Amino acid sequence: MPVRNFLRKIDLTHPDKLDTLVENRRVFNLENCELNVFECYQQTYRLPLTFNDFVITSMVRGKKIMHLFDKPEFAYLPGESVIIPANETMVIDFPEATTETPSQCIALAVDGSYINNTLQYLNTYYNTEEKNSGNDWKLQFNQYHFANDTEIADLINKLIRVCSSADTAKNIFADLSLKELLIRLVQSQHLLQIESESAANTNHSRLHYVLHYIHDNLTDKISVDVLSRKAYLSRNMFFKWFKEQFGITPLEYINRERIKLAKQLLADNNNSITDVGLQCGFTDVNYFVRLFKKTEGITPGTYQHSFKS
Repeated sequence: MPVRNFLRKIDLTHPDKLDTLVENRRVFNLENCELNVFECYQQTYRLPLTFNDFVITSMVRGKKIMHLFDKPEFAYLPGESVIIPANETMVIDFPEATTETPSQCIALAVDGSYINNTLQYLNTYYNTEEKNSGNDWKLQFNQYHFANDTEIADLINKLIRVCSSADTAKNIFADLSLKELLIRLVQSQHLLQIESESAANTNHSRLHYVLHYIHDNLTDKISVDVLSRKAYLSRNMFFKWFKEQFGITPLEYINRERIKLAKQLLADNNNSITDVGLQCGFTDVNYFVRLFKKTEGITPGTYQHSFKS
């Protein structure tokens, strides 16, 4: 999983005010969402938890083991988030929780009509040919567990601060941040969908065509001018269109995919760092090393060394 951006620590509940040692809950209600802060102070296993609304959860401290969607269990750690549809039951283990090392997690439950209105806004104002080809904006759950990027962490931190404040205008501020958070999540899901479809159907839309072209030429120099011509857009319009659809720039996407390829190549200890960088389309090895460390939190050499043991 890529480098995780941690949330700011939230003060733990004073021991005298704890209602329970297992998933003690503090609730902050706003017009369109509900912020829950959960804390667990003792080892617990197979605890079920269900929300009536779509929920965005994010770990602050400690560790959980999540059982979700009838998929294999996974460790849930600080710097990571999980999104869950309404009425989906999570089954949670707390293998390390104690009074000295409690787990703490936030759960942001969002009203369904609010989500629908946000998606309708995206489909009305940020869909061109994609709307006619059946690729409406929608929340999906093919990537429900992910590391927080900088934007996601900043937005969740802001929502925690706003929701728990006494500001009389907090519903307004929460609305702005919540909309941006939902849009970034939908953009991430939209990108995954287009990626999965582009390999099999390159001409389904120009989104599919552009992503397919990037992957076909990932090890070569990829010019943004060429990409914009492939999309039949001016350079400036291409940047704007790509960022609106996916939430990242074309260069950020290309670099992200090159780092994914680099990780595959680094698993073979016979490949040198220089060769891997060149094979992934980086002409400057120093830039490759800096970008890899920024993305993964460690250098390519450290990453490759982990495979030796």
